[in-house]
Amino acid sequence: METDSDPKANPPKRQIFILSGQSNMGGRGGVIKTPHHTPNKRWNGIVPPECSPDPSILRFSAALKWEQAHEPLHYDIDTKKVCGIGPAMVFANAIRKSVPSEIGLVPCAVGGTAIKEWARGEELYENMVKRVKESVKGDEIAEIKALLWFQGESDTLKEDDAEAYKLNMENFIHNVRQDLDLPSLPIIQVALASGFEYIEKVREAQKGINIPNVICIDAKGLQLNEDNLHLNTESQIKLGHMLAEAFINVYQKIN
Repeated sequence: METDSDPKANPPKRQIFILSGQSNMGGRGGVIKTPHHTPNKRWNGIVPPECSPDPSILRFSAALKWEQAHEPLHYDIDTKKVCGIGPAMVFANAIRKSVPSEIGLVPCAVGGTAIKEWARGEELYENMVKRVKESVKGDEIAEIKALLWFQGESDTLKEDDAEAYKLNMENFIHNVRQDLDLPSLPIIQVALASGFEYIEKVREAQKGINIPNVICIDAKGLQLNEDNLHLNTESQIKLGHMLAEAFINVYQKIN
């Protein structure tokens, strides 16, 4: 007879993490130029140990199916650009040591997108919500734990967009929590490491959001690829550990 203490009677819940934003969440670590070839960029295929696949780490594919996660995580989501190393596999490997269950990653990030494209009713937003709902549909042992958000570079080009960023991000947070019926969904956002003329306005907005269970970690100072816009592989590894530390130290204490 199985009892409440029997692990078969109470299996650990799969911990689901939403990955959203633009290219630095999708991952461009290890993406290099290939002059005289088409396309003119490719991923170098190097997977650091911190990003290694593990049977307990799964990803939700574009076909809405769970499969073992591997780099590049966003290859079938962020399809208009070449994807490489992002922060999420590092994050998952770091937290699986303290989370005794499967970890499910739901990639949703798309490069070059502005915050207004993630407004309720827009394709990117609605597709993200659909993917997240499908990832837990009919699964009683799945639990959405947090949304990891790295976006804003596209909003540093124009002053009006930069000035509107804080309100747009606050609306995004409110809407996604409401539409997923998770009013306290933890959200870990990343303050920009790179951008254009109005980067400091967007960074100020990101760091100024004061909503419960929303925290901001700062990527400023992390090294970039040659394009001076995307984090290199080493920086993505550092960022993955920063995200994991934020989740473990803050959110596991309140759960």
